[in-house]
Amino acid sequence: MTSKQNIEDSPIDFAEQIIHDVKNSKEEGVLKCVQCGMCTSTCPAARHSDYNPRDIIERVLEGDTSILEDDLIWNCFYCYTCHSVCPVGNSVCEVNQILKQIAISNGIGYDKLYEYMGFADSYFTAAIGAIPEIFFDDIGRDVPGWWEFRKNLGEIRDELELDPPLMPPKEVIDEVSKILTITGFKAKIEKIRASQEEEK
Repeated sequence: MTSKQNIEDSPIDFAEQIIHDVKNSKEEGVLKCVQCGMCTSTCPAARHSDYNPRDIIERVLEGDTSILEDDLIWNCFYCYTCHSVCPVGNSVCEVNQILKQIAISNGIGYDKLYEYMGFADSYFTAAIGAIPEIFFDDIGRDVPGWWEFRKNLGEIRDELELDPPLMPPKEVIDEVSKILTITGFKAKIEKIRASQEEEK
């Protein structure tokens, strides 16, 4: 005998929380998932790791909140391939963004974010994004010639007669920094940084 599950019953509550999140653009796509696996078959992260978009949605539908502590959710890098191929209008990458935000709000995943503090710092100091130095060795290994290119970028720009990189004026930098402070972004970044530096 099979049991009947009503939409308002748990474990659907977890899926409902995701559906009503402001980042979800696919309305009730999560609930329409038929577990066809199209998302997984086209996902670059699934191809190169144990990340499985179909499994993410299955766990959400089962109300499995332990997914918030699963390292695999951090393997999605939002290429939106799953978003574009889902036959029922689901978006696992958006679901993943929401899962990560819920995790972060619960103090989970700070170790995953710590590596990206250089991005946050560059927003405060220059109002633009920049590649954090922590990634330089990896990029140098994965992209032959990158390090030499980076070291000589000024000379290359001069040789190509390009203008210097456009940097925001001080007023813009101050305004962006103020916005990031007022919205709580700065406090969250400081909390993440402090939590990881205490552990070292």
